[in-house]
Amino acid sequence: MTAVLESATSASPTTRPARSGPVKPRWTFAGTATTVGAVILAIVWVVPLLWALDTSLKPEPETTRAPITWFPHSPTTEAYRSVIAQGDLIRWFLNSTVVSILVTALTLVVSVLAAYGFSRTSFPGRRVIFGVIIAGILVPPQVLIVPLFQEMTRLGLVDTYWGIVLPQVVAPVMVFVLKKFFDGISRDYEDAARVDGASRWRIVWSVMVPMSRPILVAVGIFTFIGAWNNFLWPFIVTTDPSMMTIPVGLANVQGSYGLRYAQIMASAVLGGLPLLIVYALFQRNVVRGVGDAGIKG
Repeated sequence: MTAVLESATSASPTTRPARSGPVKPRWTFAGTATTVGAVILAIVWVVPLLWALDTSLKPEPETTRAPITWFPHSPTTEAYRSVIAQGDLIRWFLNSTVVSILVTALTLVVSVLAAYGFSRTSFPGRRVIFGVIIAGILVPPQVLIVPLFQEMTRLGLVDTYWGIVLPQVVAPVMVFVLKKFFDGISRDYEDAARVDGASRWRIVWSVMVPMSRPILVAVGIFTFIGAWNNFLWPFIVTTDPSMMTIPVGLANVQGSYGLRYAQIMASAVLGGLPLLIVYALFQRNVVRGVGDAGIKG
């Protein structure tokens, strides 16, 4: 019987030799279209950055020469030196850094507390209040400029860091994102912490926040970028040049020397360089946080 089974097994047509060598990827129409689309979007995003950098390294007369050339005949950093010399660039960088860090930190604290309250607690009018907060996403920021400026004036916060920071702290979209993420976290972790005697505050900062680190990093990065790039509100609430942020200060410098394309592009590169560095350092955290938010929410 054993010999019969061995002969039947050896003669079985399902027995196939193992394949050797690398497995060739199978190209599908959907995969190819996705790859081509991603490449096109990458080119569309990168080309303006390369053009700004290229123009900033050209001598000023060469920026208006026809036909247009990609590579400068005689690269120079004169545009960068001129921009730095004509404005208090170091002070503006410091102001933007302080404002962006404060806005990011306060937005995270306020958004985490609000999102946890809507996700884990029950109180009268919870759905109505949450609906009002979500409706705030639809309100254009320009509508609030006048009342906010009047409020900052009465509080004596014009030309101060807090006058720039406080109106940017409330972010309804961040509350919504964090609330949806908290909804996807199992309540068993909170129950276990509560059995150990943890208070609600301890649960928030010792359980929910560590488990939400990827989405918090993503929210923090987006908030930091938004605060750094914000032009309208800092422009309205600051009149002292020493309190201006990078976007406002560079706009004033541009107005002083008119349409000089090399210097305009140099100022744009200087203003956007810190954001590129921040995003390059935390890119994985942003991608992971956005992915987790999509899965949890």
